[in-house]
Amino acid sequence: MVLKYSNQETSVTIGESVRDEDVFIIQSGCGEINDNIMELLIMINACKTASARRITAVIPCFPYARQDKKDKSRAPISAKLVANMITVAGANHVITMDLHASQIQGFFNVPVDNLYCEPSMLNYIKINVPEWKNSIIVSPDAGGAKRATSIADRLNLDFALIHKERKKANEVSRMVLVGDVNGKIAILVDDMADTCGTLKMAAETLKNNGAVKVYAIVAHGILSGNAIDVINDSYLEKLVVTNTVPHDDKKHICSKLDTIDISSTLAEAIRRTHNGESVSFLFSNAPE
Repeated sequence: MVLKYSNQETSVTIGESVRDEDVFIIQSGCGEINDNIMELLIMINACKTASARRITAVIPCFPYARQDKKDKSRAPISAKLVANMITVAGANHVITMDLHASQIQGFFNVPVDNLYCEPSMLNYIKINVPEWKNSIIVSPDAGGAKRATSIADRLNLDFALIHKERKKANEVSRMVLVGDVNGKIAILVDDMADTCGTLKMAAETLKNNGAVKVYAIVAHGILSGNAIDVINDSYLEKLVVTNTVPHDDKKHICSKLDTIDISSTLAEAIRRTHNGESVSFLFSNAPE
């Protein structure tokens, strides 16, 4: 039971015995993100002090994953801090999905399973994108080129890249397309859709370069701020996100939003972890 006192402190009570049990705590980094982190930490600690045999934190969308390096002086590496807090709270194992940078696994001193949405994305493209064989996979920035080329190779499709020039953070000044999208269906692939400004500009750039339709497939649909208005106002045919971050409320006000359900991947990882089986089959489609 999770309560909030009137002074906004979080209180957690575990309603039944967890002594010598294998405990899995599922909490995604979204919504009231700092409250959710505290909830997770307190819950891990409550289970630890209640003598749980093993505690696994299942974090579909890892919080603060973008703050993973010192990109300017005096910048914190908050992803490392979150990793330390989870470890100190008492987690013995972490299961997460599509980390923003897979090096984040190295921030932990406990085993981390970084699962991939890629197999689900490939399935979605094959089933739901009409004439997908006439499409081209596009990465909206240089950082996501690896993910996009991996998907393009698996589908045997061409690949294009968009180069972003930023004047200041969160504001893209102009975009340059590298590759030919003329007469093709463009599928943008990224790991995170937050304010969706990049996706909107990328879709516009692709349309101006002769793309027939533009789809976007993204692992974590954070969709903060006025993201929904931005999507509705864009050239995107569909924005497809996984449900690592709950977004059912947003689907009512955005017909372009579509969901890939990844609960079965996480469930299988939990089952295999509990039974002591190999989880590596879930990585078999990992980007090289």
